[in-house]
Amino acid sequence: MSVLVLLLAVGAACCLGLGFVLQQNAAQHAPLGDFLSFRLLLDLMRIPRWLGGLALMVAGMVLGAITLGKGEISLVEPLLATNLLFALALSRYQTGQPLGRQGWAGLLLLAGGVSAFITAGEPRAGTAVTDPLRHWLIIGAVVGAALLMTMCAKRSRLSGGPVLLALAAGLLYGVQDALTRVSGIRFSDGGLTGLLTGWQPYGVVACGVTGLVLVQSAFETAPLRMSLPALTAAEPLAGILCGVGFLGDRLRTDTGALAWEAAGLAAVVAGIVLLGLHPAMPCGAGETERGTPDLQRR
Repeated sequence: MSVLVLLLAVGAACCLGLGFVLQQNAAQHAPLGDFLSFRLLLDLMRIPRWLGGLALMVAGMVLGAITLGKGEISLVEPLLATNLLFALALSRYQTGQPLGRQGWAGLLLLAGGVSAFITAGEPRAGTAVTDPLRHWLIIGAVVGAALLMTMCAKRSRLSGGPVLLALAAGLLYGVQDALTRVSGIRFSDGGLTGLLTGWQPYGVVACGVTGLVLVQSAFETAPLRMSLPALTAAEPLAGILCGVGFLGDRLRTDTGALAWEAAGLAAVVAGIVLLGLHPAMPCGAGETERGTPDLQRR
């Protein structure tokens, strides 16, 4: 792994983590009537804090796209999952909560899991699968799972709904990362014409906008500690699935390596959950901040 890829991935994770916290701070005051509606984005655009969070998230996605152009998605995705560390850092600053045993355990599990997965798997580039059926089967399965979760979330918006929405958004963001990688390859091979004549860049936009609506709806109806861990865990899993499934990423497949890879991913998910449930994470919806809310709930 080159130092440049590491620095770009950390920069992207930092922007994403800080952006998510700022967005949730604003989205918790959005009208509940905008749940799962594009009107939610229009309402949130009136809030400077949310716009700042969106700008950071876009910057993180741009850095992530550059990173994906220089490294395999199976390598980059676990590094991007460290955005939760930066989200926790900002939340700790806002709440004054100490890191404590839970925070340190989550940090060690996340960092150790990423290291174990990368060291054991040794992600490397291979030959991308050209069969479009393979692409559509994998993308269709992931997007279909996201759609099913969204439908279930719509029926239980204030119980398990936010977690399901965050999981769905994470799956879409994982597909978006994979399509971003493909779009970069098309641009390198055929320039702007080669890029715009393919469906992949439009898929990037569709996944990004839809994922944004799902994320903001989750932020609107539940504390950050409920939604962010699910979002952060689902994205790398979907991205790695796409990377190995049709982008040609190679991982070691001997028994020992597979065991360490599985253990690494499990540690990453466990670390994400511990950090996401840390008391420093904002309580979000249901506990309003001091002062006048940015938007009046209906």
